[in-house]
Amino acid sequence: MKRALFVSGGWPGHEPVETSAIVATALRERGFETDEATRLEVLEDAERLRTFDLIVPNWSMGSLPDAAERALLDAVAAGTGIAGWHGGMGDAFRDRPSYQFMVGGQFVAHPGDFIDYRVKLLPTPDDLLEGIDDFDLRSEQYYLHVDLTNEVVATTTFTGEHAPWVEPHVMPVAWRRRWGGGRVYYCALGHGTRDFAVPGVLELILRGLLWAAR
Repeated sequence: MKRALFVSGGWPGHEPVETSAIVATALRERGFETDEATRLEVLEDAERLRTFDLIVPNWSMGSLPDAAERALLDAVAAGTGIAGWHGGMGDAFRDRPSYQFMVGGQFVAHPGDFIDYRVKLLPTPDDLLEGIDDFDLRSEQYYLHVDLTNEVVATTTFTGEHAPWVEPHVMPVAWRRRWGGGRVYYCALGHGTRDFAVPGVLELILRGLLWAAR
């Protein structure tokens, strides 16, 4: 049985514990065993991290201790997968560029705050997102600084209504990449529990978690 470690906390506006519970339940339904932690110190035990098939960080903003960053990056490089969503992974630890290098991007803005936009899914060689259709969402539309080596699997288009200087611009919504021997997956959706009521959101995140797991 595969094992996943959820580490939830940070800014409470993203409902980290609640959204982690939704995703952890779905993972258990897919045959995973899950551990949940609400302290970053759990990431400092490099040897224990390597026993997990997947680490799911859900910690918006916050400050990552040096030892935790080293252990986390080393565990992923050694083969443990890492995957997450929204600010819990893409706007975590703003002062840690090495962490951002691993993730493959960093949140910088959501023009217009909560707006209506469309998520477009892209074909992949392994049919990662087979059976999921493009869908509409009312939530924060993340503008991200992204690594050009990412394999983008979903996008959205900024119309310029709220930030005319970026019109028109196609922005990655979800991508996957490698960090050493480990797989990395990120999805910008999932602001809070309300987002997860949209079926495509949970499935887009779950597919990535399953792919990233060792």
